[in-house]
Amino acid sequence: MEPTEDEPQPAVAPAAAAGGRFGAAIRNSDYLRKWFLLGITIGVISGLGAVVFYLALKYTGEFLLGYLADYRIPTPVGEGGSHGSAGFTRPWAVPLVTTGGALLSALLVAKLAPEATGHGTDEAIEAVHTDPRAIRFRAVLVKMVASALTIGSGGSGGREGPTAQISAGFCSLLTRRLGLSDDDGRIAVALGIGAGIGAIFAAPLGGAVLAASITYRDDFDYRCLLPGFITSGTAYAVLGAFLGFEPLFGYIDAEYRFEKTWPLLWFVVIGLVAAAIGYLYARSFHASVRLTRRLPGGPVLKPAVGGLLVGLLGLLIPEVLSSGYGWAQLAADRGSLMGIPLWIILVLPLAKIVATSLSIGTGGSGGLFGPGIVIGAFLGAAIWRLGELSGLPGIPDGPGVFVVVGMMACFGSVARAPLAIMIMVAEMTGSFSVVPGAIIAVGIASLLLSRTNVTIYEAQRLTRETAEAERARRAAPRRSSYLDLARAVFAAPFSVVEPAWLSFPPALSRCARTNHWNFSSGPA
Repeated sequence: MEPTEDEPQPAVAPAAAAGGRFGAAIRNSDYLRKWFLLGITIGVISGLGAVVFYLALKYTGEFLLGYLADYRIPTPVGEGGSHGSAGFTRPWAVPLVTTGGALLSALLVAKLAPEATGHGTDEAIEAVHTDPRAIRFRAVLVKMVASALTIGSGGSGGREGPTAQISAGFCSLLTRRLGLSDDDGRIAVALGIGAGIGAIFAAPLGGAVLAASITYRDDFDYRCLLPGFITSGTAYAVLGAFLGFEPLFGYIDAEYRFEKTWPLLWFVVIGLVAAAIGYLYARSFHASVRLTRRLPGGPVLKPAVGGLLVGLLGLLIPEVLSSGYGWAQLAADRGSLMGIPLWIILVLPLAKIVATSLSIGTGGSGGLFGPGIVIGAFLGAAIWRLGELSGLPGIPDGPGVFVVVGMMACFGSVARAPLAIMIMVAEMTGSFSVVPGAIIAVGIASLLLSRTNVTIYEAQRLTRETAEAERARRAAPRRSSYLDLARAVFAAPFSVVEPAWLSFPPALSRCARTNHWNFSSGPA
């Protein structure tokens, strides 16, 4: 019989019919064939999504900041390596552009897809832990446009969060269309997160490891690792076919060599400072989100006010505008870094935290990875400048090593994915030679942050066991019994001091446990 209008319709297509022949082939395949086919599919989708978002962000930024405000931010080597504008020719236009971009982005999100607000990675992680089919395709499109408007107009945000939500959204759609099981759907969405981020940063190995580690604070999902190699490698190949294979920051001190032991003590300093700054970054961002919820004003006004404040801050410290990858590139070069005033180098990590909180914490759309990379880069640059001024021994000739390790330690620790972030930054900078110092700094920063309950991604679960127990509780039927209800009513007047005679005898208790009734549907 056909279902009537009054009967609930199925949320997804029946598993036997979902996805046609391809869906049936996937569901009936063994592990190797299933994840080979799914891995290539997810990789192609994630790579194309990263290409489209990158181009949207590039041209939006060139129009809003470049044409309207006549200000061009520096770009990293992988995107042309320009030094940007020397100063503001229309300073009055910068706050107007940041406000207008934030306003348009917030209006789009509020009207079409409220779940597209914020940085996006938490939403993708939440889908892994709750329902891998839950991400609407509309949210993918809205996230792409809204993030391009926020970041392209000068808002302090990264492109990895939107890319993660875009790729995860496509994988959620794939889970629905192919009728994948819950477990396969969770793996697919996690692979989409890693492949999308790995592609947009041209860091395929880091993306594969990130897929297995980003969803947990203190655990690692090995089921995602091997399929992640296929998805991230495919996504990287697709993006490279359109945009090239140059690392985002080129090759920073790729030939650096450690020749003595005691200069490694500087990386202990970097690790300690990175833990403190990473902790401040996460706490400040989450505090701004909570404060924004309590402030008056709607979901459109608050991001617009945040955009205005970021524009005003950018007039004083231009390095806080937009993603800031070009400024991180300049910080790694001795000549360029020496041309930046010392006070800006010292203040910039804190200013970037404030700008990101104002841009994304108030409801704007953009990621947290990119600002974290810039914060870490200038943290390393500040330590190098202070060490170089003090004349202390062990300081390298250039700041590149400290900048790269600062990126790894600052964000890797607060994202609770130290290995993945360390690999990703090494790929983004072509600097695997810094690993001996990096493991010291990243290890110290991660150990210190692990002693707290702080993470930049609040949707992360502690471990796989924690996530599985939560899903089991959610799936368990909520049942009660009439005996339990009678006991509660009878015992209420004596709830202050309950005499022993009010307790059920063991036999009656067993009866109550086995005689469950569901008040909404009758006897079980």
